[in-house]
This record gives sequence, structure tokens and C-alpha cells, in this order.
Amino acid sequence: MKLVVARFIAILILAIPGLIACIGFLKMKDAVFFYFSDFGNDAVTPHFAWLKFILGFLMFGGGAGFISGWVFFRDRKRNYVATRFREKRPRPPKPQM
Repeated sequence: MKLVVARFIAILILAIPGLIACIGFLKMKDAVFFYFSDFGNDAVTPHFAWLKFILGFLMFGGGAGFISGWVFFRDRKRNYVATRFREKRPRPPKPQM
């Protein structure tokens, strides 16, 4: 039963940043959409919702960054990454002459 609970918590740890990234993407999309949709309405002067867009950008970047960092850490631990991303091993000291 412990394994099931641990796996459920692990799924939640990945699902919550994923949902935050989705909500951030939707906030950015809505800010851009409402800005362009106001051009058809002559009664309103279009203005861009910068605060909503920046908040969405931060949410998207944070959620996507967390998930990509987790995948990179997991792949690095299992040695699935390219040689330049592998952990550096210390060189043995040179023998002194």
C-alpha cells in the first residue's frame, strides 16, 4: 500500500505544475486574443493586458521548467543524456616526477 501512495504523490507532484503551465498558457492566449478581438469593436480602444500576460508567462515558464527539470534529472540519473550533460568525474592526480 505504501508504494501506491508514493506513486500517487509522485503523480500529483508532476500533475500540479502541468496544470499551472496549462493555466498560464491559457492566460497568455486570452490576453492576446482579447487584444486582437477589440480591434473589431469601434466603441472600445484596444489595450493589451500586460499583467495577465506576464502572470501567464511566469506560470507557464515555472510549470514547464519544473517538469523539464524533473525529466532531465531522471534521465541524467539513468544515464540517458548526451555525454556533455553527464556528471563530471574528477580526474586522477598526475604522478609527480
